[in-house]
Amino acid sequence: MSGQQDYSGASMLELFRMEVESHSAALNDGLVALANSHAGPEVLQELMRAAHSIKGAARIVGLEHAVEVAHAMEDCFVAAQEAQLVLLPRHVDDLLRGTDFLIRSGHEENKPEETERQAAAITAALRTLKASAASESAASAAKIEAAGSAPLSPVSPTVPPVILDAPQDLSGMSLLDLFQSEVESNSALLLEGLAQLELNLANTEPLAELRRAAHSIKGAARIVGVEQATRVALALEETYSDILDGKCAMNLAKISALRAGTDLLCRIAIDTVRAGGDEQILSAKFAGEISEWSETLSLAASALALPAALQPAESEAPKKASGSGAAHNASSSSSSLTNTSASKSGTRPKAGGSGPRLPAIKGGDPGARAVRVNAASLSRLMGLAGESLVEAGWLSRFEQSLRSLQDPHLELSAVIERLQGQVRNGQAALPALLNDIQQKNNECQQLLAERMHAFEVFALRADNLSGRLYREVIAARMRPFGDGIKAFPRMVHDLAKSLGKKIRFEAVGKTTEVDRDILEKLEAPLNHLLRNAVDHGIENPQDRLAVGKDEQGKIVLDAQHKGGMLSVTVADDGRGVNLERVRKKILERKMAAPEIVARLTDAEILEFLFLPGFSTAEKVTEISGRGVGLDVVQTMVHEVSGQIRITTQPGKGCTFHVQLPITLSVLSALLVDICGEPYAFPLARIDRVIKVGKHELQVVENHQYIKLDGQNIGLVPAQQVLELDQAQSGSDELALIVISGRSERYGLAVDRVLGERELVVRPLDPRLGKVPNISATALMEDGTPLLIFDVEDMIHSIHTLLSGGRLRKIISSDTRQRKPQKRILVVDDSLTVREVERKLLENNGYGVDLATDGAEGWNKARSGDYDLVISDVDMPRMNGIELVGLIRADARLKNVPVVIVSYKDREEDRLRGMEAGANYYLTKSSFQDESLLEAVLDLIGAAD
Repeated sequence: MSGQQDYSGASMLELFRMEVESHSAALNDGLVALANSHAGPEVLQELMRAAHSIKGAARIVGLEHAVEVAHAMEDCFVAAQEAQLVLLPRHVDDLLRGTDFLIRSGHEENKPEETERQAAAITAALRTLKASAASESAASAAKIEAAGSAPLSPVSPTVPPVILDAPQDLSGMSLLDLFQSEVESNSALLLEGLAQLELNLANTEPLAELRRAAHSIKGAARIVGVEQATRVALALEETYSDILDGKCAMNLAKISALRAGTDLLCRIAIDTVRAGGDEQILSAKFAGEISEWSETLSLAASALALPAALQPAESEAPKKASGSGAAHNASSSSSSLTNTSASKSGTRPKAGGSGPRLPAIKGGDPGARAVRVNAASLSRLMGLAGESLVEAGWLSRFEQSLRSLQDPHLELSAVIERLQGQVRNGQAALPALLNDIQQKNNECQQLLAERMHAFEVFALRADNLSGRLYREVIAARMRPFGDGIKAFPRMVHDLAKSLGKKIRFEAVGKTTEVDRDILEKLEAPLNHLLRNAVDHGIENPQDRLAVGKDEQGKIVLDAQHKGGMLSVTVADDGRGVNLERVRKKILERKMAAPEIVARLTDAEILEFLFLPGFSTAEKVTEISGRGVGLDVVQTMVHEVSGQIRITTQPGKGCTFHVQLPITLSVLSALLVDICGEPYAFPLARIDRVIKVGKHELQVVENHQYIKLDGQNIGLVPAQQVLELDQAQSGSDELALIVISGRSERYGLAVDRVLGERELVVRPLDPRLGKVPNISATALMEDGTPLLIFDVEDMIHSIHTLLSGGRLRKIISSDTRQRKPQKRILVVDDSLTVREVERKLLENNGYGVDLATDGAEGWNKARSGDYDLVISDVDMPRMNGIELVGLIRADARLKNVPVVIVSYKDREEDRLRGMEAGANYYLTKSSFQDESLLEAVLDLIGAAD
């Protein structure tokens, strides 16, 4: 059972909610299968059994309205089984609404009058459904009988297939309904985030997501013109922003007020639909309550952040601020509960929600989670734990047997002492004493051999047992992939209907085992990818027919184990990605030069889709354009050391490939040595591991790189990224770990590659905060600790080094034996001139740094230690004459020689440079006649 441990397992109502959660998943899956004409007799049987079970459970706990709805649904399924009716798409919608009602029925915060009204409406619709469908079926049977054929059963293959056609009445998914769905979806995120904060006030991780959710609701409220919701959402967003910016601190009173605001938003959204968006009605009902809530929030915002033990309990918060509604109290459209990526099928209230809480388990850890473990796995764990206990007891007996070895050793020592005494006194009876020594020694050897053999056998047993125990514990953390995607078929069904599209959704690999933490983190990215596929990928039926496709589109979600990794794909057979439109958008936003864009491959073009805010959509929709782009999906995937890429065929479809570790508890890693210490790279984040000779290194713009598969790979010393002392072996080869970010690749130079390992991941101590470039720790077989790299953070650190111009070259092995190089700073805005001067000087043994204009040259001159500066005259931001003047005016740099090299060869130009303080003024023809080298030798001498 997932959720927090403050839910009592003894509560009958809680048991009912668990029962509904289990059976509602079967109802949703079966009804979507009916809508897709995938249902056979076994599906109807499963649906009937689920409704019947919920009916019985509701009767036990006294929820009569739930009994009525479940009974009406059961009657429909029985009638369909008995061929009295054929369930059509419009019937499926009524049954889905019944399922949603049953999901909400077990929550105490439901208003009795509202529950009664909803139950009556749903039951009447289902009764009408059965009666009308039965009459239609009877009429159809009569026609068939008149034609001389037997009636068809509802699951006969000759019945026309039922597909996701457009709804006959789109008023059920109006803009107001979509707004209500948006509020429900984001309010679930808000309540979940507040529950996390309530457990740990110092936890800042949920705040960005909370602010984003409030911002999304604010934007949706403005679109539909609901001023009351806009005010509340804006206040929530500003509060989260202030906390993130450090302007105020979090406390329990503030959490209570924020939760009350979230509940208030849910009730405003419900009444917005009821009132048809009439602002006067909404203002009359909520204006006073919003003002009171705003005052409560202001008071909470000004409160001191006291220690958790001293904070007021939630029940002490102002009563007026606690709304009675919640996301689960909403009367929603058929998609209301499936449009949230943060609520597992919408079946359970989140911890810290607005509903009443059941008594906490005494002595329990309020931050602990309860998880489901099947009985067979638990039995195996218990058995292994028992074996481990028995085996541990053997060690005490082994210790006693080792102690018995002491007696022969003591006797042997006594005999040796007697021998020594007799030898000193000249009384040695050597043959007899040597015989005693040999005998005692043999006894010791035999006993030691026996004990060693016993210990070896025990070590093998213990190793086997620990391995079995460990694998079983890991298996207990695993869940079938299908457990995490139960809401997706329903979501695709509802979204397709709202958009007037016909879509068949298939989930492959439901039994694939996945770490429960990864499965939870996957839900939001997959939700977004599926929404994109429905909204942007699959075409309208008429458009598909026009290009020769089947009018029904197809989306496939597939999960498989491949190469020790979890491979998840989301594929559709829609229009695909328009690569030319992406290129056009790149140029419009000036994200790359036209000549570069023209040379980019299709795969490189697709990488731009993962950049923040990048979209080719002509308009933002409520379905998939909710402020969350593919960059957020990629970030979520990278958080678990995964990767994501896109492949597309224009006009034929698009596929997202997500590669993840199978479990977060065990990491397949590559171990490397850096400055004598072991470190680990997650294998999933490594592109290549190669060795290159130092003679293969090339330099452009003072940055080293190698050619790999026709691409330039920039080289970065791992020591510098980790801020360690740079020291390399004398080998002529470099070991490079090639890693990639969103649009770039780097070769990280390490000292040695130690090989692959399976590591048991251990989190960092939370008191350390975020350690740069490190995500977790592990232990090697010999107990040596090692750090596991956060590759995404490392790429950010590399960007910082590059942007600051602080990236060092990978020093050759013999540099330390030579005298320090004389260093020259070359300042020129021409790439060609810079490279010509660099090669000329480096070929003569000088160390060279480059600057692209006078301002950069001045910054480098101030922060570096140069023997000579060579500068152009005409440059952006700061010309060479100004640069020379600054150097001569600086107390530390005034004696550094400066050579001006310019295209201008007039006498007045030369005098101007010399007057500024240059030591030489040369024209750029000096590259050919060696005047530049002669000037350098004259000013600072030879390189060595």
